[in-house]
Parts: sequence; structure tokens; C-alpha cells
Amino acid sequence: MVHALEESRRVLKPDGILIDIRPLNGQWPIEVASARGVKETGRLDDFPEPRSADRASNEAVKEAEALSWFRREQEEFFPFFYWWDTPSEMEEFIAEDWSDFVALGEAAKLATRSAWETADADSQVRVRVKILITKWKVLKR
Repeated sequence: MVHALEESRRVLKPDGILIDIRPLNGQWPIEVASARGVKETGRLDDFPEPRSADRASNEAVKEAEALSWFRREQEEFFPFFYWWDTPSEMEEFIAEDWSDFVALGEAAKLATRSAWETADADSQVRVRVKILITKWKVLKR
């Protein structure tokens, strides 16, 4: 990632802006939501490799900052929600699209199905993903 940051610095003009936006692993919550409220039913299990990739990305931006390539101007976290009408749709999505970095444990799966089956008719299943967004200023070379 340091090479990507170095290339970004090369192509951006001095005093330009680099936006770093990425999801952070961290056992994302699974929730059943309706107009009446939200119930957390479990959490996704992270695999070790993506967690180490998060750490490597964080180290790379620290290194770029230490080398005075960029200056951190603003940083925030915000939630991004993935929504499904049913637990089975969520399970299928996770199996097809996220199976290389998270797993849905049996207890969370059963709790989500149970909560959804007994919830209001408008209930949906969602996963709350933690997103990091950082604004970096390109420093003069």
C-alpha cells in the first residue's frame, strides 16, 4: 500500500486532496430492524487475514504521514448498512460475496432467523459496516 500512496502523491498536485475511504473489519453487527426499533442478533466473525490487511493499511498511511507525503486533515467513522428482506437473502449474500473475509456463525444465524420471524411485518435484516474516511492534504515535494 505504501507504493500506492507514493504513486498517489506523484500524480496529485501539491496541496491536493486524497480521500481514503474503506471498511474496517471488526465483527460487524447483524440487526433486525423495523419501524418500531432495531435488535442486534449477533456479529459476523472476521477472518485473520483481512484484519492484518487493515493493520497493514493503517501502518502504510502512518508511514506516508511520517515521510511528510500527506497531512491528515480530518478523519471520521460512519456506519454503512447492507439491507436484506429476509435472513436467507443475507446468508446467501455473505456466502457468495463476503466468504473470503467474514463468516456467519450458527448462533448468529439462528438468532437472526428467530428475531426476524417474530418481528413486525416490515422487518428487514441488516449488517452495520464500520467505514473509515480520512481527508489527506498532499504536501509539497
